[in-house]
Amino acid sequence: MLYKDKLIEEPIGKYKVMKFLEQKLDRAGLASVDIQRTPLVTRITLEVTNPARIIGKKGRLINELTEIIKKEFNIENPQISVVDVREPFLEPRMVGKKAAKYIEIGKKVRAVLHYMLREVIRAGALGAEIVASGKIGAKGARAKSLRVVAGYIPKAGEPARLIRVAHISANTRSGVIGILVRIVPPGTVFPDKQVKEVVLPKVIEAAADVERPAPLPPKV
Repeated sequence: MLYKDKLIEEPIGKYKVMKFLEQKLDRAGLASVDIQRTPLVTRITLEVTNPARIIGKKGRLINELTEIIKKEFNIENPQISVVDVREPFLEPRMVGKKAAKYIEIGKKVRAVLHYMLREVIRAGALGAEIVASGKIGAKGARAKSLRVVAGYIPKAGEPARLIRVAHISANTRSGVIGILVRIVPPGTVFPDKQVKEVVLPKVIEAAADVERPAPLPPKV
């Protein structure tokens, strides 16, 4: 195999494995997948909110996933490790999945974005941006975007590589709404800027808790 072919095929192979694991382990609270290849093994690290559900009894599920990855994706000697996620609001994929769930059950998109951004910053993020794009509103409405942001979010250059990013889709009656989440985790050090404490806008700080059921109207 030519060197340039290997450079192309390796990222594609990693992407296929990541998509397979995301679909297979979605219900177990998969936050992220990291794949590192070495001359001897391929290390696959899964960050999840429910490690016991992924490991399975006596490691049965891990062993099954290892065999599937070895056979279907032609990866030699894969080694899967599971890491517990202690703060879901610092994981872009978990934030996007939560936002998608609330939007799909009928919560107002703007209220959901405000609430999610507030919780991300309260969890310790140095910056966060959440964008919802699509047919937001009643059926037949034009496509548009809603964006909420707080803190420092670099968009280009080396600092942008330090940001965690995820894209999630919410399937609603009016169409698909794409959700983009960018989070700067606590402790991130940028070479060109010192990030101080993030101050939330008042409208974000006062956002309603979408996880709580709406109050019933007063009886007449």
